[in-house]
Amino acid sequence: MISPPEALPEQRPQPQSLADLFLSFTILALQGFGGVLAVVQHELVEKKRWLTREEFVEDWAVAQTLPGPNVVNLALMIGSRYFGWRGALAGVAGMLVCPLIVVLCLALVYTRFAGDPQVAGALRGMGAVAAGLITATGLKLAPALRRHPLGVPLSVALALACFAGIALARLPLVYVLFGVGGLACVLTYRKLPEAAA
Repeated sequence: MISPPEALPEQRPQPQSLADLFLSFTILALQGFGGVLAVVQHELVEKKRWLTREEFVEDWAVAQTLPGPNVVNLALMIGSRYFGWRGALAGVAGMLVCPLIVVLCLALVYTRFAGDPQVAGALRGMGAVAAGLITATGLKLAPALRRHPLGVPLSVALALACFAGIALARLPLVYVLFGVGGLACVLTYRKLPEAAA
């Protein structure tokens, strides 16, 4: 007797070509005024579904520990995952080429109007918008902590330790990264066998 064929797992969406990868990251980069974290999370997790929420949190954590801009590191990792070194180059190029042209044009305009108090006020307002975007994205990604091996209470405690170290104690980022980040890695590593059981 022939057994019925098993249902194929649902195919996860992914970039269709190097050009698709390049254009996707170019569009993403051009939306990232004032902070790209919210835009990146929305585009890659909710809209394109190239990553799950948990994968995004993990990849973003790795991207933050590498030198260079976080979102460029993420583009490099995603491009490499789908197309190897060519994908890595396409992802990074998508993040840099058009934004570089825009930034050069804005720099020319800024040198002309830098002394205008209205321009300075507008730029301060953009700082507040960027802080709001980062906070909103953090809150949106918080449910992913439920599946983390450390659990929500310990994850929140580590996040508060990071905040206290950087915002209150004004420690250099590298100290907090290696101190609290190293502690989080060790604790997670020790909890992994329990989570797998």
